[in-house]
Amino acid sequence: MRRFIAILMAAVMMLALCACGSSGSASAPTESAPAQDASANTSAVEDGVLTVGMECAYAPYNWTQMDDSNGAVPISNVPGSYANGYDVMIAKKICEANGWTLEVVSSAWDSLCPAVQSGTMDANIAGQSMTADRMNEVDMAGPYYYATIVCLTTKDSPFASATSIADLAGGKCTSQSGTIWYDTCLPQIPDAELIAPAETAPAMIMALQTGSVDFVCTDLPTAMGAVAKDDNLVILNFSGTDGDFQFASEEERAENVNIGISVRKGNTELLDAINSVLSQMTEDDFNALMDEAIRVQPEV
Repeated sequence: MRRFIAILMAAVMMLALCACGSSGSASAPTESAPAQDASANTSAVEDGVLTVGMECAYAPYNWTQMDDSNGAVPISNVPGSYANGYDVMIAKKICEANGWTLEVVSSAWDSLCPAVQSGTMDANIAGQSMTADRMNEVDMAGPYYYATIVCLTTKDSPFASATSIADLAGGKCTSQSGTIWYDTCLPQIPDAELIAPAETAPAMIMALQTGSVDFVCTDLPTAMGAVAKDDNLVILNFSGTDGDFQFASEEERAENVNIGISVRKGNTELLDAINSVLSQMTEDDFNALMDEAIRVQPEV
């Protein structure tokens, strides 16, 4: 009997060990990964967040406001502030189409391309011209706007009736730093007196409003946005005439008028994802969106 009990106990222990062994060798259940939005394009933006750089001080392309009215989004590095404008509206369309979350980061103009190159930003949507020099530094999607080059002066200015850049001869002028307006366009005006470039578009407009300069050179949306808020300003548009600013070729003119979105060199997945959205929009779509941005831009 004692031997029978020992054998029985050994059998029970063996069965227990076998049960434990089966449990240990089976694939342990794992926690399911969060389900991703089927519409999200995670190959182009790995974390699902498109981090976009812009000045947040370049109306009507982009500006800063203190609430989320008219669809403004938070500025991630300026707590309590919100970004809005044409660039934000375009960024939201790109994110909605790809299932991404939008993050806007305020950045100085000269820091935009370096931030994309270093990977701090995924993209810049900041009213940047698609120049050859810029496209040596970054790849650019677009265009997402076609921006005619114009001058802006005051109604009481002797230059208010100018019909060509020749009529602006001898005037004191400026533009925004790091732009073809300052580097290429203004020097074409005979005997132009160029003062130091403005760091931002608002500073450029302020120089005109305070009489520090006779006129400034900028693009049409910036000029339209300024005129919408100050009816003492006048747009001088020489496009399509012999008196317009000149470029070596129409291709060179196009690269300075076409506005694009910067991404890191070689980031073809993000470039293609952005272009797939922009290609569905027409020039009329762009203009209608810009009109809306001008309509809702704040007074200050």
